[in-house]
Amino acid sequence: MSFNADAVEIGIAEAERNRPERSTGDAAEREAKRSRRRKRRKEGLTGWLFVSPVLILLSVFLIIPILLALYVSFTKWNGQGGPFGDKVEGVGLDNYKDLLVNEGLARKNFVSSLRNNFYFVIVVVPLQTMLALGLALILNQRKLKAKSFFRTGFYIPSLSSAIAIGLIFVFLFNNSGAVNTIIGWFGIDPVQWFNNDEGIAHSIAGVFGVDKAPGFLNDNEFLGMSLWNWLSGPSFSMMVIIILVIWTTSGTFMLLLLAGLQTIPESVNEAAAIDGATRRQTLRYVTLPLLKKQIVLVVSLGLIGTWQVFDQIYVMSAGAGETTTPAYLSYTTGFEEGKFGRASALAFIVFAIILVFTAVQRYLGREKRDLA
Repeated sequence: MSFNADAVEIGIAEAERNRPERSTGDAAEREAKRSRRRKRRKEGLTGWLFVSPVLILLSVFLIIPILLALYVSFTKWNGQGGPFGDKVEGVGLDNYKDLLVNEGLARKNFVSSLRNNFYFVIVVVPLQTMLALGLALILNQRKLKAKSFFRTGFYIPSLSSAIAIGLIFVFLFNNSGAVNTIIGWFGIDPVQWFNNDEGIAHSIAGVFGVDKAPGFLNDNEFLGMSLWNWLSGPSFSMMVIIILVIWTTSGTFMLLLLAGLQTIPESVNEAAAIDGATRRQTLRYVTLPLLKKQIVLVVSLGLIGTWQVFDQIYVMSAGAGETTTPAYLSYTTGFEEGKFGRASALAFIVFAIILVFTAVQRYLGREKRDLA
């Protein structure tokens, strides 16, 4: 093959003629890219400018206080002066050890509050969810008249002040209140509702003659408390608070579930009816699966709320009758005993418990496609 110099020269000339056009096109493309980047930066700056007030408020009133509380949990601050003063003693993990490991009154009170709150959670969350679902199903019926009236009536307790409703329940369940008066008509002795620390499970066991703990339940412990005491069940005092909380929170969750029910197409229920499904089968195999996201949300909110219960405890019993919860114990430890370091540690332990419970609940309620 011979070398053709003329062909090479012609090719070079052709390339030279085409180069300005390509260079102009590349320059225009680069300028367009720079323009798009400038536009995106401008839009990003505008977005940050709009959200900056919220970020500032969250930082000042939420993030910074949380970080400060976390720092205080590693100190022995008594609330006097600033937490960064020279007289504030750093104790490391001692506050957490006193609550979880070291034997003493602090651990005993904390474990007792955990037991009380645990029963509060396992009773309130299922019952308030089922009650809210039942109310939502009633209000979702097409033939139901005066839906607005019933929806408002069911929701009003959620709007009412927890303090006011708590005081009403105190009057109802005191020694000479309406509840004791009614049960007295049946020959039952009045119950000391707000001073009775006997667990429901222990009381039921006593009816069958089990007045003392079996040996293996009394000899084995968890976190310094015997298994017999762990299995006591909620106290009579706590049951009153449980009834109040279920009544006042079901209305809010009812609206969430009702909104979910109204997003289910009516054609789905009609198709199930054509296939011969009964109402119960339609509810189980059609409605509840389509309502899963709303139920998961309701259960998650219920778990978070029940582990933070405070105002009802404060108003109705002040922790008497085995109604002390970690949130109320944190308040008394800090503001009554002046041990803000230990109170902060207690709050962060509760925070960790809420995270664990929420994570487990979300894991159990995950969608099937998430398993792939």
